[in-house]
Amino acid sequence: MAVKILLALAGVMGAAGMVLAAAAAHVAPGTALDGAAYMLLFHAVAVIGGVALLQQNTLQRPPALLVLAAWVIGAALFASDIAMRTFAGHRLFPFAAPTGGTILIAAWLTFMGTAVCALVRK
Repeated sequence: MAVKILLALAGVMGAAGMVLAAAAAHVAPGTALDGAAYMLLFHAVAVIGGVALLQQNTLQRPPALLVLAAWVIGAALFASDIAMRTFAGHRLFPFAAPTGGTILIAAWLTFMGTAVCALVRK
């Protein structure tokens, strides 16, 4: 069930990333919307790839699910804050984008650790 929810969220992230990319090109050029779009698009693909690795039993389930959820949350926080600043003129909440970025960094490091553990385990 969690895997299907993550895949659905990856679809939402991909769609939102495309919407932000279009807005960056046509509505608000020269803003940080490009970065927000890329953050969502890249992490949508990462979630899909992570689900595939999880389904192949390449990674251990609990830490992999934590990483996938963190990718969704971190990218959403980062992109939402940038979109709010662009369209509403204020932040989502103080330090939302840096918090999202920090979550993403921690998630990528956890992914690396999970992969190393899987390598050592075999």
